[in-house]
Amino acid sequence: MNADELKKQAAARALDLVRPGMRLGLGTGSTAKHFVDLLGRRVAEGLEIICVATSEATQAQALSLNIPMSTLDETPELDLTVDGADEVDPQLRLIKGGGAALLREKIVAAASARMIVIADDGKLVPRLGRFPLPIEVVPFGLEATRRAVAIAITASGAAGELKLRLRPDGSTLLTDGGHFILDAHLGAIDQPELLAQALNTVPGVVEHGLFIGLAAGAILAGAEGLKLLGRIE
Repeated sequence: MNADELKKQAAARALDLVRPGMRLGLGTGSTAKHFVDLLGRRVAEGLEIICVATSEATQAQALSLNIPMSTLDETPELDLTVDGADEVDPQLRLIKGGGAALLREKIVAAASARMIVIADDGKLVPRLGRFPLPIEVVPFGLEATRRAVAIAITASGAAGELKLRLRPDGSTLLTDGGHFILDAHLGAIDQPELLAQALNTVPGVVEHGLFIGLAAGAILAGAEGLKLLGRIE
């Protein structure tokens, strides 16, 4: 079974958590896309829900499936957010932002009573950091912000190269909020909480991809079936 089929399995299990009348946060990325597709089928069958998207791409996908959409201004409290992750450790600490939607993803997750991660089991790691950590920054003063971020990373006990994320055509990638992303290639993050705190103090950093204390549970699909972490039901 390939990775895409595993992602579909995780998404299908998460769909079991959805109840009529729920206010849902819809994540971004390849696994979350499967969840939105499955949710669209349920809506077509009569399921009544209201959803908030974490990105323009997810918003467009949901609307194409006639899923009722809202905003966090109209619906500021959500019951459940289902989203993917680039990495998840046994303590349910995450790295997210490979799809450049980390800011909105974190805002939506924080507005939710519960966040459930769906992924293939290849995303489960003993220690975060193999996947580059996305750091969303404002374009103004980029080099000064880059230097301050590097100092914060060193102070937290990590080390690695910072790379400005580019599009395939070589232009600088812009997030939905009009910001840049610095990807920190750290290899290992021994103290995620300390690094998160350090990055939070850097002027120019809008958000970072360390999601700590937000995920209630994770549904990870592998060749041997589904692995559940934390509180799912």
